[in-house]
Amino acid sequence: MQKWYQIFQKNTGLSPYVWVVFYILPFYFIFRSSSPYEVAIGILMIIGFFVCYVLSFVSRGWLVYFWTSVQILISIMMTLLFGYVYFALFLAFFIGNIQNRVGFFTLYSIHLLSTVFSINYGFVTQNPVFITQLPFVLVSLVAVILLPVTTYNRNKSDKLQGQLENANKRISELVKLEERQRIARDLHDTLGQKLSLIGLKSDLAGKLIGSDPHRALAEISDVRQTARMALKEVREMVTQMRGTSMEDEIFRIKQILSAAQIEFILEGDPKLTDTSLLNETVISMCLKEAITNVVRHSRATACSVAIEPSRTELVVRVKDNGIGIGGGEPARFRGHGIRGMKERLEFVNGSLQIESDNGTTVIVKVPNVVQQPEKEAGI
Repeated sequence: MQKWYQIFQKNTGLSPYVWVVFYILPFYFIFRSSSPYEVAIGILMIIGFFVCYVLSFVSRGWLVYFWTSVQILISIMMTLLFGYVYFALFLAFFIGNIQNRVGFFTLYSIHLLSTVFSINYGFVTQNPVFITQLPFVLVSLVAVILLPVTTYNRNKSDKLQGQLENANKRISELVKLEERQRIARDLHDTLGQKLSLIGLKSDLAGKLIGSDPHRALAEISDVRQTARMALKEVREMVTQMRGTSMEDEIFRIKQILSAAQIEFILEGDPKLTDTSLLNETVISMCLKEAITNVVRHSRATACSVAIEPSRTELVVRVKDNGIGIGGGEPARFRGHGIRGMKERLEFVNGSLQIESDNGTTVIVKVPNVVQQPEKEAGI
């Protein structure tokens, strides 16, 4: 949670220090004045602006707004007295990095209105400095309008992306925790009762082996049968743990896309009947990788998953309306995720096809093989 004093980015990089180089420019405007008093006032304002600019970066809480307000005032004075409007660019960059929503819009409005007023005043009074640098003044005005909003939205997008990644990690951890709890419950329900029964029957057989050998043999036979049943159930449980069903994967996909604010469309029935557990697991893993790429790279607003089973094969199409693959992102197309999908599909004689047209379409195919139930030997 954001604290009350944390209204500015902790790390803004080297940009503010690189911009300090441009502080040499206002001296050109100041020394054009013939009055030594105006030159002295201009130098003091430049130094004051520089000091306030640095203090704005290192301060917290209300001091940030105070020093920024002083900078706005100095910028207005420099514009009116010397025709130097470019301090407004420094302020536009700084205001765009303020995290607090109310503080950003307040300073943005004040800065924009004061800049427009100062420029209009310079043109109304027919200041020759403004006339000679008209194109640069107009460019500066456009930057004052757009730069803070662009910077603010970029920072907000980066923050939301970090929150999304944390949410995805949290969901993954919760899924793992739930899976551990399910395994613990299954092991307890599968083995707990039968192991207790084996222990009781073994104790009883040990007591009866001298007085009633026939009944002891019957108890030992029950112990053997119970052990075989427990072994069979454990094998079945392990087989289910190793596999990932399409239904479970679709449920997780809905959660991930919902957290990423991407609309999810499902076409077809995720409950597969004619696909082996191995093939279903492989296609579920490929589906997970495809959706991960959609969330991380596509910038999509909608994603659809179409499940198309037939008698001979299962086809799953994942389509998004994002930026697609091509041109500027060849590395992602040859990434480890795509390579891993191809290797898994080759193992089960499947195939992978990727199309990029108004988004990206990933087509995964695996052969349909009806899985025959295995018979437990010796039962």
